[in-house]
Amino acid sequence: MTSFSDVDRLLGNDPFARHMGFRLVEFGPGRAVVEMDIVAEHLNFMGYAHGGAVFSLADMAFGLAANSREHASIGIDAHIAYVRGVKAGDSLVATAEEVSRGRSTAVYRVDVSRDGKTMSTFTGTVYVSDRPSTLSPGETSP
Repeated sequence: MTSFSDVDRLLGNDPFARHMGFRLVEFGPGRAVVEMDIVAEHLNFMGYAHGGAVFSLADMAFGLAANSREHASIGIDAHIAYVRGVKAGDSLVATAEEVSRGRSTAVYRVDVSRDGKTMSTFTGTVYVSDRPSTLSPGETSP
């Protein structure tokens, strides 16, 4: 079983997560919360956060939540709706929650927020494999 500190270390050792500035806030069965600060490198030509940066944050929280249980899960579908624009200096929080989990698939919702306001909503579906997950939590967040 993996502890919060182990998952935090895993995220810190992930080159893409480091590049994006992702930080683990919470981790437990069927749930993960990841945050990031939007900086100039995340902006598009219109001066707003690139949709790919926001999607990546949501996807990271989704992947961690989906792999927090006994069996490894692989993403098979994802959709995002951008509700509000995000600018440099904004701090975003992606909260992933398990909606349903069966023997072969599971669905997650991720809300990306800034100061409690929804900026984006993400829905993802995973295939639940027979392989053991390396992220199954041994302790939840502090």
